[in-house]
Amino acid sequence: QVQLVESGGGLVQAGGSLRLSCAASGRTASSIAMGWFRQAPGKEREFVARIRWSGVSTFYADSVKGRFTISRDNAKNTVYLQMNGLKPEDTAVYYCAAATTVVHTPLPSGYDYWGQGTQVTVSS
Repeated sequence: QVQLVESGGGLVQAGGSLRLSCAASGRTASSIAMGWFRQAPGKEREFVARIRWSGVSTFYADSVKGRFTISRDNAKNTVYLQMNGLKPEDTAVYYCAAATTVVHTPLPSGYDYWGQGTQVTVSS
């Protein structure tokens, strides 16, 4: 089992920034990659970004490219999501997830472990 705990959410004005953190514990060696997803009220959970624990490959949803940056600290088993230029449409609960497969997929079904989520609210 892998346990994931997100932090860093909050209320911010449009154009502002937030940095989310996701601390992983437990059998972290079983996870190949980490992803961030978000879910707004009444909408499906959607992919935001992904990074592997090794190497440099990252993936982003088109809606966040150029504004969000995913990074990792292997020594701390922690993944970050730096969010700049936030927009009201970025408002959602943000979830951290761990994948045990190599192949990238934007589908939630491609991830095996999930955190509890952290709320991000962007006011206009």
